[in-house]
Amino acid sequence: MKELKDTQNERDDRDLAIDRVGVKGIRFPIEVSDKGGSVQRTVATVAMTVDLPAHFKGTHMSRFVEALHAHGGCLNVQSMVGLPREILQRLEASRAHVEFQFPFFRSKEAPVTGRPGLVDYEVKFEVEADASGVIDFIVTVMVPVATLCPCSKAISDRGAHNQRGLVTYAVRFSEPIWLEDLIALVERSASCELYSVLKRPDEKAVTERAYDNPVFVEDLVRNVASRSNAHSDITWYRVEAENFESIHNHNAYAMIEKSAC
Repeated sequence: MKELKDTQNERDDRDLAIDRVGVKGIRFPIEVSDKGGSVQRTVATVAMTVDLPAHFKGTHMSRFVEALHAHGGCLNVQSMVGLPREILQRLEASRAHVEFQFPFFRSKEAPVTGRPGLVDYEVKFEVEADASGVIDFIVTVMVPVATLCPCSKAISDRGAHNQRGLVTYAVRFSEPIWLEDLIALVERSASCELYSVLKRPDEKAVTERAYDNPVFVEDLVRNVASRSNAHSDITWYRVEAENFESIHNHNAYAMIEKSAC
């Protein structure tokens, strides 16, 4: 067979290195263990990249997909952590980065009637490895919550405006932390957590709970940050809160990031 030209390995003379180049938007089955001892099978959207030295024209895109499929039809967390090192070897790079974003489900019982229902949360694993073997692992949970405005409660004779919000909480850790524990930390920091199934007694309970615990977005990120500071295994965090305002044509937003040690 005639040897085909390898254009990616040709030299580039613009003297510009690329920080990340690779593939995005791959959907792939994964398995994630939950705190109850079960394994959730879900589907992740995957991104895989490497750095590219200035003298190379391009990278070999097919090698990313080959590395992913080398694990068979499903990945677990251990495979995800090891994937950047495999990519480094296949593409002869000095730094590799992978992302897996997927839905994670929890069964939650309504606060009064105990009716069960599944609630979904978006989760993202980011893993980076360099040629020296150093691994960086960031876990992000995206947690929907309810918030009630302290100002509205203070100035209104009847009720107070409330809304759903979304907390995006990213952490590094010294010891593994269950996804359920990260989600619960966020939910305890809001006016009230959300449920999928609520009967009338439950609706009354969550409405009153939110009214008794008003928080601004500023309160929400500070609550999460304070609990994170008290957690011995969390070494870094970034918490963002966005409220989808019910009486404004804009959203309220706040963020706190802990500096790296």
